[in-house]
Amino acid sequence: MLNNNIRVERAIRRISQQELADAIGVSRQTIFSIENNKYILSTELALKLSAYFNKPVNDLFWLSDDL
Repeated sequence: MLNNNIRVERAIRRISQQELADAIGVSRQTIFSIENNKYILSTELALKLSAYFNKPVNDLFWLSDDL
């Protein structure tokens, strides 16, 4: 399972799901689904989030040990 800390990064920046969605060109529902591990995102979207938060992709996303 792919895990992430997008919600934490949003909280640090004090931005809403809608603000993040608008900034990277997706819907608020997409951000909600990513944060709840219900969305398999594309490489392009992972890179957009990485650039937005100015963090390496591996700092935002990781695989759980139970493969």
